[in-house]
Order: sequence, then structure tokens, then C-alpha cells
Amino acid sequence: MSNTDKFTLLLNEILERQLQPQDQYEIAALLESMGWNDVRAAKEFGVDDIFDLSEKLWDAIQTKISYNPIAKVEKLRGLSLLIEMIRSFLRGLIFAFPMAVSVAAMLNLKFSLWSYQYLSLEQATSIAIGTILSFIVVGGFTQAIARRGFFYIIQGYYYLARKTTILFILIGFGACLVISVFIILFNLIFNMFSLNMILLIVLYFFFLTSIWLSVTVMYILKKEITFTGLIIFGIFLVYVMFKVLNVDIILSQLISLLVVSICSILLVLYFFISAENKRERSIALKLPRFSITLYSVWPYFFYGFLYFSFLFIDRVNAWSKNEEFMPYIIWFRGQYELGLDFALLTLIIPMGVSEVIVSKLMLDIESSQKSYLAVDSEKLYKQFMRTYKRMFFFIFISTCISSYTIYKFLIWYNEISMKINGENILSSEITIFVLLWGILSYAILSFCLMNSVILFALSQPKMVVRSILPALLTNMIIGFVLSRWFEYEFAVFGLFVGSIVFFVLTTKAIVKVFNNLDYYLYAAS
Repeated sequence: MSNTDKFTLLLNEILERQLQPQDQYEIAALLESMGWNDVRAAKEFGVDDIFDLSEKLWDAIQTKISYNPIAKVEKLRGLSLLIEMIRSFLRGLIFAFPMAVSVAAMLNLKFSLWSYQYLSLEQATSIAIGTILSFIVVGGFTQAIARRGFFYIIQGYYYLARKTTILFILIGFGACLVISVFIILFNLIFNMFSLNMILLIVLYFFFLTSIWLSVTVMYILKKEITFTGLIIFGIFLVYVMFKVLNVDIILSQLISLLVVSICSILLVLYFFISAENKRERSIALKLPRFSITLYSVWPYFFYGFLYFSFLFIDRVNAWSKNEEFMPYIIWFRGQYELGLDFALLTLIIPMGVSEVIVSKLMLDIESSQKSYLAVDSEKLYKQFMRTYKRMFFFIFISTCISSYTIYKFLIWYNEISMKINGENILSSEITIFVLLWGILSYAILSFCLMNSVILFALSQPKMVVRSILPALLTNMIIGFVLSRWFEYEFAVFGLFVGSIVFFVLTTKAIVKVFNNLDYYLYAAS
């Protein structure tokens, strides 16, 4: 390809991203966001630096200004649309499979990759703290990896995607190491937990962090089913060591977590290298400045931290309620955890449905953006508000079906369990109380997640952050107050009211965006 052809191709890519750049400096910023730097610009076009290239592109744009009539947009229809929707549904569903596999293993084997029904309360408390810490600490990194990784993969820059994800994974491990050292030193000073408990907290925290980082990369590479296979393989290893070889359950799980972590990282590297060999361009690319990357992902990073804090803060409130027997500041309550774990299954089907309807919405928005004139913005608003109401209805139906199915399944399974094993998993009124309110809370949360995905797709992460922050504070304050005034299980009302706040704020943000959809589409382009 000649330099002229390369220049024309690059010019068209710039115009696809921003039809009317303000000046050459905006073009330079666009080039950096696309992975260009001084070295690459000089190698490709013989210019001095990226600003020299942006000036040439700016001059070319001034002579290229023309009017393009609205073209008829080809929409997916019939079988093609059905296949795309099924693919989206399975993608949303598969992402929840590891959670379902873990719960299924607990119900049938009484253990999973990181839990066991008959752990001592000290062990259960340690593992629960390590698990919660892993989600909260790694949540921001997973969002950053997903955002930046998708950004490069969509453009076919798998090398840059790999470099970016590895960078965030290394930073994530560094943060995990620093926090682990801090926990150990803090405990040495204040003696909050025993040495064995601290060791378990740090080990589970570290291994689970590596697993969550890996699953995010597999998600952006569309290899979710591989991670589900790894979870099943890890549970199988625990079964062999614990049941066949009579190895201690904690040691069995730690060994399995180590194996799954190593396999996950190796598979991530393999998938990336394979994709690079098939699709990557021949020249060596370099990442843009880290400050630019950091600026582009910080809202997503903050959202990840807030979201997982929102999911777990009610547990912290419940487990820290001071009662007659309270040897540590946090003490695991299995009856509360059991109810929430079962309730969390409510999200599986709505996640699949949400993936379908949001994918369809974005296809419609893309086609409408090319079909409507600026004076038709009111028609655009009305059309997508009608679409949003239909989406709301579908999520409502899927959530009702999912909630009813999960509840009836648990009742049925409990009856079978009592007949076969004489074990009543729903014997506690606390478990049933938390289960019912948890199902209702997660049902509301499914609408929040749909709203959040829409706002993310329209490049409005700050709106999601401004919605979830008050929801988190509501969850924390109400759960804390009610659990102290009444019983510890009342902490679940923090989750319930917080979910309502999250839903109201994200819905208001959606209405605001749709009311000015032409502006937000321009801002996101």
C-alpha cells in the first residue's frame, strides 16, 4: 500500500471518529487515542512527530469538506437478527455461568473452589473477608481492562489490547500486594485477627484477585466458556484432593486456586498471541501516554470499585453487628450469606436478556444516527423512549420469571434434600427473610445494570458513577442503622433501598440522555 493510500485510509478513520475536528490539536488527540505516537508517525509517513502528521491531516480535511446525503441504512432482519440476538443472550448468560456452577457445587458437593459448608466460623470469616476484598479491590481494574481492551480489539489492535491488559493486571497485582502487606502490618499493630486468619485472608484475596482479572480478559476476548471450564476443573481438583486423597479442604482449595490462576494467565496470553498472529498489523505499535489511558478509564475504574462495594456493604454491616458472641470485629453469619447467595442467582436470566436488548438498542441507535436529520431530534427522542419502555417490560418479565423460578427451585431442592439427606437448608427464618428481600433487591438491581450498560454504551460513565455513589451511601447508612437498631439480618434493607436509589437515578439519567440523544451521540462520536 502506497503512502498516499495509507494517508487516505487514516484520514477516513479520523473523519469516522469526528466528522468536523476543531483543529489539528484535536486530531493529534484522536491519533493518540487510536494508538499513534511519534515513532509510528515517523515510520509510516516520514513526518517529524504526531503533531506534524495532525497538521497534514488538518490541511487535507479543509479541502475535503463536502455534503453527504443521508443514505439508507441496512438493518439486520429475519434470521440474521435472530442469530445475533441469540448470540447476545448466550453471551450475557455464559458470563453468569461460573456463579451458577459454584452454587451448584455447594448444593451437591458441599464445597466449591473457594467455599465449604462445614468450615469453622473462623475459617469462614477469613475466606469471606478475602473474597470480598478481592472483588472490591479488583473491581476497578476489571472495568478498566474491559473498557480499554474492547477499545483496541474493536479496531483490531490486539497487540495494544494485550499490552494494556497486562499493564492493568500488573498494577492490579501490585495493588493486591501492597494491600496484603498493609493488612499484615495493621494486624500486627492492632491484633484484630489471629495469625491463621490473616494468612487465610491474604492467600484467598491474592489468588481470587488473579482469577477475577483473568476472567475479565477472557470476557473481552469472548472466551467466557473457557473460564467456566476452568472453574469446573478447579472444583474437580478440590474433589480429587479432598475426597479421594484426603487432603485438608483449605489446602485443597488453595492448591486448586493456584493452578486455576496460573492456567488462567497462560490461557489469556495464548488467546491474545493467537489473535495477534491472525489479525494484527505487521508494524510494531506503541501505547499512547499512560496519562491519556488513565484519564479515559478512571470513571470506569471508579464505577467498578463502587459497584462491588455496593454488592457487599450489607454483608459487612450484618457481620459486624455486635452480639453476645463476637470474638472479632467481623464475624461470618452463614444464614445471612446463604440467603443472599441463593438470591444472587436471580440475576442470571436478566443478564442474558439485558445483553440482547441493549445490543439491539445500540444497533437501532447506530442506524437512526445515520437516518435522522438534526431537526428530527424530537422524533428520535420519542422513538427511543418507546424502545426503552419495551426494554423495561422485557427485563421486568424476565426478572419475574427468574425470581419465581429460583424460589420454587430452592423449595423443591430443599424438599429433596430433606428426604435424601435429612438436611433442611431453609430451616432458618433468617435465611428465608434475607432470601426474599435479596431476590427483590437483585430484581431491582437488574434494571440498574441495564440502565448502566446503556449509559456506558453512549460513553456516559460519569452519569453511572453519580448514580451509584448515593446508592452506595444509602445502602451503607440504612443497613448499618437498621442492623444496629434491630437484628443483623435487617442489613438487607440497605441493599433494597440502595437498589431503589440506584434505579431511580440511572432511569433519570437515561431519560436525560434520550431527551438530548443527538447531542450525546455527537459527544460520544
